[in-house]
Amino acid sequence: MSLTKNKAVLNWIDEMAAMTQPDQIVWIDGSEAQLDALRKEAVATGEMELLNQEKLPGCYLHRTAVNDVARVEDRTFICCKNKEDAGPTNNWMAPDEMYAKLKGLYTGSMKGRTMYVIPYSMGVVGSPFAKYGIELTDSIYVVLNMNIMTRVGQKVLDALGDSPDYVKGLHSKANVDPENRYIVHFPEDNTIMSVNSAYGGNVLLGKKCFALRIASAQGRREGWMAEHMLILGIQNPQGEVRYLAAAFPSACGKTNLAMLIPPKKYLDAGWKVWCVGDDIAWIRVGEDGRLWAMNPEYGFFGVAPGTNEKSNPNALASTRKNTIFTNVAHNLDDNTVWWEGLDKNPPKNAIDWKGNPWDGTTSTEKGAHPNSRFTAPAINCPCISPEFESPKGVPLSAIVFGGRRAKTAPLVYQSFDWDHGVFVGSAMASETTAAAAGAVGVVRRDPMAMLPFCGYNMGDYWQHWLDMGKTVGDKAPKIFNVNWFRTDDEGHFIWPGFGDNLRVLEWIMKRCFNEAEAEETAIGYVPKAADIDLDGTDVSLDTLKELLSVDKELWKEDAKGIREFYSKFGDKLPAKLDEELKALEQRLG
Repeated sequence: MSLTKNKAVLNWIDEMAAMTQPDQIVWIDGSEAQLDALRKEAVATGEMELLNQEKLPGCYLHRTAVNDVARVEDRTFICCKNKEDAGPTNNWMAPDEMYAKLKGLYTGSMKGRTMYVIPYSMGVVGSPFAKYGIELTDSIYVVLNMNIMTRVGQKVLDALGDSPDYVKGLHSKANVDPENRYIVHFPEDNTIMSVNSAYGGNVLLGKKCFALRIASAQGRREGWMAEHMLILGIQNPQGEVRYLAAAFPSACGKTNLAMLIPPKKYLDAGWKVWCVGDDIAWIRVGEDGRLWAMNPEYGFFGVAPGTNEKSNPNALASTRKNTIFTNVAHNLDDNTVWWEGLDKNPPKNAIDWKGNPWDGTTSTEKGAHPNSRFTAPAINCPCISPEFESPKGVPLSAIVFGGRRAKTAPLVYQSFDWDHGVFVGSAMASETTAAAAGAVGVVRRDPMAMLPFCGYNMGDYWQHWLDMGKTVGDKAPKIFNVNWFRTDDEGHFIWPGFGDNLRVLEWIMKRCFNEAEAEETAIGYVPKAADIDLDGTDVSLDTLKELLSVDKELWKEDAKGIREFYSKFGDKLPAKLDEELKALEQRLG
């Protein structure tokens, strides 16, 4: 029985059902009774395992196929009429050709299965930011994860009403065949199609697929921005909260920063940090002319390995109830979960992420997959912002970019103005670590941390950033770049990181409110060393001066790398960014 009379929705579902041929169709109304019945069904079929309900109430374990454990960028497509609109950093195929290919894979793919219809909202239902989607799936795991990650059910259909303005999403795990796995976006049709995967990043279509790839294209058309950014509020001892959004490539501590715990000195003085979001920000011009940001998600889809009581106690606390764990180790002694980096006590009597018996004290194999995950409700987080459910979002004072650079980028610097800040974001880079395949220390450009997630040509994306700056004018947030990862000659990190990053954020916020001075360099404004509070750290003033230093020879090398990267975009590169690069080269001499 359908939950809506919306013709655009019903006609599309009929068409998709005719193609996939499910045995039955079930509409997800968002009720706890229905969701609980689905949880019980998933446990009965072995799709999920119920964990220790005293230690982990409402928590479940799931394993994906061994060939299906991460996002597949080589199988991710942007299909629009003109190839140039997808740009050089996306895989492209003509929409008609791709629809035909997918039809072959979807036909009959749900035979013997149930099609679940998930109406979901990105953002608070009814807010000016909210966008609605419907995901069709043959996976209970997807239904239960989408219920954590987004707001689902009847209230979404009520808000949509008769409007045809929703994002269509079709997912079938089909045969989980890696040779025929596709995650495809049709930005001109507001459509997402995912087939032959059952891993969260490829099948929870509200996440990167809608909230970044499709939404970035919508934002360009409609005059707003969808960004791969955390949002946090910093509350000073006077009780004033100031907000920033920050973009980092993977493995650069984004979730840790989003849930930062202040150092003791700051805590004692009354500082607090509030998490509004850990991954995605939708940014609009508010009624006051400033940029306001909202987290369109409702949960966290976090990487489990390395999450522990020291690195991120708030993230760990978020997973203690109503959480789904994927591809972690199962501790059979007390029916709980374990992963590398959780603690120093791996279980002896366990099942690893592949489903095999595992003794963590003797095995050379990992118990949890390096990309194993937890899907946890954001409201579980001890530092979730009181503004998390605000329909109008939070006003941004700063935008922060960052990457992992051993020598080049200083601890923090501020752009000269908005356009220069867009240049800084466009040139964002990280050096590869041992965790990534290939050579260590290779510079990878990842503009605004959006390289895998921008739903259209990145040259046009940069122009959209420049245009947004014109729209907000002098009300634009100040733009900064941080680098927590400077190393000494032995390769050790010099800056302590984690909670101590608040010392840098304090200076950033002071700059936004004209409460701190800075020194001009060839790359931007850096703090006066005395203006960063080192009390309670092992960092000396001389070491800090070294962390803030700008080596012009290294930057000349970097400018060459930026020019080479820009050359990919041909005449789509905004003239303004070319000017900014030339100006940097001149300042470097």
